[in-house]
Amino acid sequence: MTDRDRPGAMPHMLMLVLSEINRLDDVLNAWREIGIPGATIIESSGIYARERQRHIPARFLFSGGTRAGVERGQFTLFAVVCDESMAERCLEATESVIGDLGNPNTGIFVSWPLDIAKGITRPEDREEGQE
Repeated sequence: MTDRDRPGAMPHMLMLVLSEINRLDDVLNAWREIGIPGATIIESSGIYARERQRHIPARFLFSGGTRAGVERGQFTLFAVVCDESMAERCLEATESVIGDLGNPNTGIFVSWPLDIAKGITRPEDREEGQE
């Protein structure tokens, strides 16, 4: 049975902008534990980080290591889940790893319903060996 066959089930797109890049594997493991088998991971940076890079004091331009802290990026994760309930579980799993996303410099989590989603299968519907 696909999600289209279940009445009222609407797949959701998840997006997590993860500021704490060292927690990526922990977040992915938490997602797997609740049944999210995969995600697309994109290295990203925001306007704030870009603006900070533009305003590097001259005294730091030639010192090794100092600039690396300014160039700190983030990861943006995308995943499609079967319904809003799973999106909420994913948020809970994410916050169990990195804490309250309402706190500064943790990240941003959003989800939205998908009117059309094709090619998405639940792990239990996959044939063995299929990714």
